[in-house]
Order: sequence, then structure tokens, then C-alpha cells
Amino acid sequence: MISKTIDKYLVELAEIHRFVMRFFREVFVGPFEFKEIIRQCYEIGVKSLPLISLTGFIIGVVFTKQSRPSLADFGAQAMLPALIAIAVIRALAPLVTALIAAGKVGSQIGAELGSMKVSEQIEAMEVSGTNPFKFLVVSRVVATSIMIPVLMFYTAFVALMGAQMNIAQNEATTITVFFTEVFDAITFRDVFSSLIKSFVFGFTIGIVGCFQGYTSSKGTEGVGRAANWAVVMSMFLIFIEELLIVQILQLIPQ
Repeated sequence: MISKTIDKYLVELAEIHRFVMRFFREVFVGPFEFKEIIRQCYEIGVKSLPLISLTGFIIGVVFTKQSRPSLADFGAQAMLPALIAIAVIRALAPLVTALIAAGKVGSQIGAELGSMKVSEQIEAMEVSGTNPFKFLVVSRVVATSIMIPVLMFYTAFVALMGAQMNIAQNEATTITVFFTEVFDAITFRDVFSSLIKSFVFGFTIGIVGCFQGYTSSKGTEGVGRAANWAVVMSMFLIFIEELLIVQILQLIPQ
């Protein structure tokens, strides 16, 4: 029983490895599906803006409210903009953006490709002479890798605006003073690390969602399982990658 379970996981790891290697072989080889990539960028980016906007704004307001009492105990309310900036840019913006995208975009990709797989649309594309892997998988992974960093910067901006509104209401700090302190607190290293995280998170969401959908089976049950596992595995890998990237960046001298 145990040996069968181990064999099953090893076979799945081999399939994942072949899937990822096939992506890297085809992503740099033409023809390139630019129209489909742009369409997927719109689906992933623009249609995620309402949810991202609301979540980012709430994060900025809530984190500011929760941080104020702790700083007030030491008479350090003036450090609130710098604290918010560091927390949002370094950790909250990339992680929250990736988790929201994993839930919304990852499940959508898994369900979409899964339904195409079980309804034999992918096989029909192969018969018609179209490369379904390049059209369906490569375009979506490239789009998520591009748009998650863009959404991360947008999330950071919205969160900082929410924090500024709360700080202006309680400390009467102007928006000019607030953003001056924000940009004084963050460094190029902070922005670069968040960009790297977001790119890795975006690639993970795209490749996991595509793999679960592209290799799904067992009819409608397989579609639901593909969507579910696309979310679960993406979130799990995002937390693992967050830990590893933080550890690696700490090894790099300032």
C-alpha cells in the first residue's frame, strides 16, 4: 500500500517535471500567441482589479489601526508611515496579491482547461493543426507571470492610500508628508525583492492551474478537482516560496 502511494507521487512528480520542461521549451519558440497573451493579461489583470482594490484598501486601513496602539505605547506614532510602507512593500502586497490571484485566477484556469480537456476540445485543437499547449498553457503562464507583479504594485499603492487616509484622520498628516516618509523608509532592495516574489508567485499560479486543468480526467468530477487543487497547491507553494525567497535574500549583503 505504501509503495503504491510512493509510486503514485513519483509518477506525478515526473509528469509535473515534463510539463514544466515542455513549457520552457515552447515559451521561447515561435509562433508566439501575442493576441492570446494580451487577452489573458486582461482576464487576469483588469478583471481582478475590483477585488484587489477592496482587499488592498482594507489591508492598509486595518494594519494601520492595529499598529497605532503598539507605537503609541512608545510615543512613536510618527513612525507609522514608515512601518506601514515596509510591511506593505516587503511582505503584504506580494503575498496578499498572490493569494487572491491563486483563489480567483488559479481556480479559473484549472476549471477552464479542465472542462476543455474532458470535453475533448484540446484533442480537437491538435487535430486542427493548432498547438494547444502553446495556445492554452504558455499564454496563461506568461500572462500570470506578467500581471501578478503589476497587480502587486497596484495593491501596494491602494494599501498605502488606505493607510494614508486613516493616518490623516487620526494624526492630521498630509499626503505629501506621508509619502515622503514612505519613500524614505523603503529601498530599491525592498522593491526588487517584492518584484521577484511576485514574478515567482505568478509563474507558480499559472503553471499549477494549467497543469491541473490540462491533465484532468474523470469528467465533471475531474474539472472540480482540477479547480480545487489549483487553488490549494498554488497557495501551499506560495507560502513555501515566500519562506525560501526571504531566506535567500537575507544571505545577500545589503
